[in-house]
Amino acid sequence: MTNYRRNRLAGGTYFFTVAIAQRHLDILVQHVQNLKAALRDEHQRAPFVKLALVVLPDHLHTIWRLPHGDSDYSNRWRRIKARFSRALPLGERVSISRAMKGERGIWQRRFWEHTVRDEEDLQRHLDYIHFNPVKHKLVSRVSDWPHSTFHEYVRSGVYPPDWGGCDDLLDREFGE
Repeated sequence: MTNYRRNRLAGGTYFFTVAIAQRHLDILVQHVQNLKAALRDEHQRAPFVKLALVVLPDHLHTIWRLPHGDSDYSNRWRRIKARFSRALPLGERVSISRAMKGERGIWQRRFWEHTVRDEEDLQRHLDYIHFNPVKHKLVSRVSDWPHSTFHEYVRSGVYPPDWGGCDDLLDREFGE
């Protein structure tokens, strides 16, 4: 096993990608209410500021800002994954190694994190999160994807309602 070291910055802002084990399934959107409940419960247990979130069928992206003096995002994710998993019926494929450890086979064991460095980096990741459903061809306009904080950003005036449409996709692909 590799000896991966995560960056731990107390009070830091982090971009996360968390994925399910069987990437061809769509359980996150099928059970989005369970996922929201797990996130809400963890927020009450160990607060953090959710700056952005998009839930896709097989993975999610989010940006969190942790409280001053706190860098423990790993245990937050462990509890969120466990709570979500407990809410689902049994029946997923479970590897022998997971079965021996009493684990479910819903989530990939790890997650990807990036420490947000500055406001420009934050904006780049906000755009990435909100544009992701278009990137994955789930919708042709960002505003058409229901499982995203994009709608909150539109209500607060940060993004225009038509931001991230198919014209933006063409511009990104062809560098215009």
